[in-house]
Amino acid sequence: MERNSAGNGTGGFIKGIRLLDATMLVMGSMIGSGIFIVSADIARTVGSPAGLLGVWVLTGLMTVGAALCCGELAGMMPRAGGQYVYLREAWSPMVGFLYGWTLFLVIQTGTVAAVAVAFAKFLGVFWPAISAKNLVLDFGTARVFGRDFHPGVSTQQVAGILTLVLLTLVNLRGVRAGARVQNVFTFLKTGALATLVVAGMALGAGSGVFSGNLESFCSPGPFAVATFSAIGVAMVGSLFSADAWNNVGFSAEEVEDAGKNVAKAMALGATLVCVLYVITNLSYLAVLPLGGEESAADPLGRGIAHAAEDRVGTAVAEVLFGGAGKFLVAAAIMVSTFGCINGMLLTGARAYYAMARDGLFIAPIGTLSENTRVPAVSLVVQCVWACLLTLSGTYGQLLDYVIFAALLFYVVTIAGMMRMRRTKPDAPRPFRTPAYPVLPVFYIAAASAIMIVLLVHKPMYTWPGLIIVALGIPVYFAWKRAKGAGREA
Repeated sequence: MERNSAGNGTGGFIKGIRLLDATMLVMGSMIGSGIFIVSADIARTVGSPAGLLGVWVLTGLMTVGAALCCGELAGMMPRAGGQYVYLREAWSPMVGFLYGWTLFLVIQTGTVAAVAVAFAKFLGVFWPAISAKNLVLDFGTARVFGRDFHPGVSTQQVAGILTLVLLTLVNLRGVRAGARVQNVFTFLKTGALATLVVAGMALGAGSGVFSGNLESFCSPGPFAVATFSAIGVAMVGSLFSADAWNNVGFSAEEVEDAGKNVAKAMALGATLVCVLYVITNLSYLAVLPLGGEESAADPLGRGIAHAAEDRVGTAVAEVLFGGAGKFLVAAAIMVSTFGCINGMLLTGARAYYAMARDGLFIAPIGTLSENTRVPAVSLVVQCVWACLLTLSGTYGQLLDYVIFAALLFYVVTIAGMMRMRRTKPDAPRPFRTPAYPVLPVFYIAAASAIMIVLLVHKPMYTWPGLIIVALGIPVYFAWKRAKGAGREA
């Protein structure tokens, strides 16, 4: 039975998310399209099987470490808004606002937009009319900074936008409706990915491909020669694929026994997904050679690094199951991305609601609907902005914008957890970060190093993310002045 967050009928959030739901929310938000795609770019960048697996292992260690650190904050502050609340309490309202501002402009909505593009991309496998090249609106050719651009709206973008609208409508019906959709699609996608892993290991482990990858596992190559920068750049894709584990914290006021269950869900969900990701890449190496020729006619000839359109999962399935494999994996990825979008739409709206409730966002966003007790205005505004971002760029561009900003705020959040150990030593902590302070220091150092590499090697996409954060500073003070003037009037 659904219960009001206040335990009565006064009209707060409904406690409709149980521990299983919360764990499924973490896993479902994490597993999208990335695990099926980004290993191709990682393989091209690091150049060896050891490098490929090393990137995923390091990503897993960082992700689980961050989840364990933020779990302590989730237990201390089980309130709607999650990471926004942690930053506000650990540092200041301005730092919390900068996170919420960037979350809305880039991190959450940018991720949702990127995954919606990926969903539409694989829908095109079944319905070829849905394509980035098939324009519904064509605005001709524009020349910008000496380069020709062909702006327009494609059927692929339209399909992504319709998906965002559909899932927003589902979540407007109530938190249990969103949670049920999340559970179903998380079970389906996890089962599909596990099936691909088992089939790959069973059918490919004894092949010459696997033994060839093992022989070159630690051979001299790009990975063996001063490739710290290459590893940092390569981790953009894997970190993106393992992100969104923190989203369950945004919905903390709707989680039963949130002081304990949010932290448990973060730790358990992130660990299970990261282990599955490493095993999935082992399966890829059992079926496909790491390298190959881009011009080759078949998946084995192209290998992981040059899989057609970077669809590594599809290439593996084609080798295992023949022509039908392409459609099986496309269906699996559509299920995966659909569930991912649902989870991120459900949770993200709660963060903007929390900001508005604190007077740091447009007031109507901080209200709940009378009947369903969900932040309906927040859900709609989020959907509109994500749709606009879906029109703004490609999957890869959106990914690059997102990960730098996300890493920056994870570092600040975990540093805030360490600060609160000193400033609020007696605060209740139902969950405490293990291996303290080694674990948070490891994460801060590793994430900071990756951010420096990205600033140097991918400035076109990382500097804009930093500028977006910085622009939030004058916006914050302007907002505070406007609120002050309104009170005086």
